[in-house]
Amino acid sequence: MAGRGIAVWALALGLFALVWQVGATALPWAFEVPKGWTLPAARWITGFTKWLLNEASFGLFTFAELTRFIAAVIDVPYRVALSVLSTGVLSGRGSAAIVLLPPLPWLGVALVFALFGLWAGGRALGLLVLGCFVFILAFGQWQSAMVTLASILVAVPMGVAGGVTLGILAWRHPWFSRAIRPVLDLMQTIPVFAYLVPILFLFGFGPTAAVVATLIYAMPPMTRVAELALSRVPAELTDLGRMVGCTPRQMLWRVVVPSARDGLMVGVNQVIMLSLNMVIIASMIGAGGLGFDVLAALRKLDFGAGLEAGLAIVALAVVLDRLSQAAARRRGDPRPGGWLARHPYLAGGVATVLVAVLAGLMVPALQRWPVAWELSTGSFWSRVVEWINVNYFDTIEAVKNAILLNVLVPFKRFLLGLPWIGVAGLLGVAGWRLGGARLAALVAALATLIAVTGQWEKAMITVYLCGISVLFAMIIGVPLGILAAERARLWSVVRIVIDTLQTLPSFVYLMPAVMLFRVGDFTAMIAVIAYAVAPAIRYTVLGLAGVDPRLVEAGRAMGATGVQILWRIRLRLALPEILLGLNQTIMFALSMLVITALVGTRDLGQEVYIALTKADPGRGLVAGLAVAFIAIIADRLIQAAARAARARLGLAEAGA
Repeated sequence: MAGRGIAVWALALGLFALVWQVGATALPWAFEVPKGWTLPAARWITGFTKWLLNEASFGLFTFAELTRFIAAVIDVPYRVALSVLSTGVLSGRGSAAIVLLPPLPWLGVALVFALFGLWAGGRALGLLVLGCFVFILAFGQWQSAMVTLASILVAVPMGVAGGVTLGILAWRHPWFSRAIRPVLDLMQTIPVFAYLVPILFLFGFGPTAAVVATLIYAMPPMTRVAELALSRVPAELTDLGRMVGCTPRQMLWRVVVPSARDGLMVGVNQVIMLSLNMVIIASMIGAGGLGFDVLAALRKLDFGAGLEAGLAIVALAVVLDRLSQAAARRRGDPRPGGWLARHPYLAGGVATVLVAVLAGLMVPALQRWPVAWELSTGSFWSRVVEWINVNYFDTIEAVKNAILLNVLVPFKRFLLGLPWIGVAGLLGVAGWRLGGARLAALVAALATLIAVTGQWEKAMITVYLCGISVLFAMIIGVPLGILAAERARLWSVVRIVIDTLQTLPSFVYLMPAVMLFRVGDFTAMIAVIAYAVAPAIRYTVLGLAGVDPRLVEAGRAMGATGVQILWRIRLRLALPEILLGLNQTIMFALSMLVITALVGTRDLGQEVYIALTKADPGRGLVAGLAVAFIAIIADRLIQAAARAARARLGLAEAGA
């Protein structure tokens, strides 16, 4: 089999080299798709969007009226949450609005959430939650944080409900699962920028459109997790339910869903995290809040202000993440007595709100934190960046130019010079060797679609930036993961750092990169590495921690050195997880590359961003689909390689 594989690859590479050497003069169509072969996909999508907006109807109402009705329905709970947390109950609009009732004071919000933390996880969690809100308050981020929290409190329940509903349908009907899987793949891999324009057309500008965009981005993981969690409920429980006479509805809601609660809460956590990741992009279409503050800081290159707003988002993420996890783990015991005895924390929360409202009316500082009491580190961070520029400018420029001229530019020229038909063919061979004919057809077809939609050159620039960034991220992340896996104290520190890196908004990474390296491909690469290195570290630690200790002891008993145990036992057995870490690093890099279009890249991300500024849905979605195709190709090939590695090592599938 090994000899056959070598022969196949030798033949494929030989044909590729032949096409490449013959060159564009003899086979011009192999390097640039003729105009007659190009699919006008952008024009089709734009035309379809206009038809939906202007002509599509369901008899009694048009499609545009349906979407505006959905926006109006979403707007109701959002306005309620916003009134409670930020604006208060208003009469009138704009500058003429009169506050009839003030919002809940900061003291009430902080104490109610802390009380919830005390109920869910005890004193330590309650203090952590209170500390996060004090941090937000002290650094002057309260108003923006409450606007963001209002949108999260609306988007998360809707995302969870929609994801669980789709997950139940996929669990019950295999045909629905197969049909929805590619849709979920596209929802997760198409850059959010790409579908902001259609959302604006259909739902209008404002917070409700931002909630819709958040739902599209955050719902797929909930759907996947719900289907997986429901499918893993032991058959013994469902058999028992049938024996006691449960109806299908009772079986679902009283047996299956409660049994899958732990798995479902993983999906809830993912919805929360992804919704928080969306706050900056959502601010571009009217969401406001902390995301708008980060975006405004990026436009002014105010790193301090952007970092403080970004850390406020991290604080909100920590609060919601820890509370949701603790609530999922909590097992309540029924309490005897009346309502007050059975629900002491709920009663305490109501009392806390009442006391906080009265205290806020009597003491203005308890209603709204005085500006004079706010802290700021903005000037400090600006001085740090200025000091680095003044003292290390020549060194930074030398390193930047060396990597740019000796690594980035040659690799970029190499990829741009490859024939598209040859690349599609090699991808097909890789798919066939790793996963069979179906995978070969999928990856070759997706590569061909990128070419025939006119996106090949920009796609190669995207691959070049993503490939270089992922390479450096793995070079940094894997050794750090190896060190952290062997030292528990180091891992506890590294885990906090990478959790913060993954929660910190991606836009925050651009500001110091631009201030230190100016705009261009090198700056984009630095920002992508900083954002994408976390999964490389995390999955390396996960893989090494999962190695059977008995195998390590057997290696020591046979006289293997520490280096031999690492290279020949631990890393080989951890290879499937490291490959999955590579997969996630690629996904993170691709998502960040769309953001780096703001600093002068010339790839698919820039195409998506240009389409957004020109309100061209077809152009944006075609470029976004090309990014999604690259992501799907990488995902499917790496997953197949991980399965093959597991099979060679005799390991069970993850989660099996």
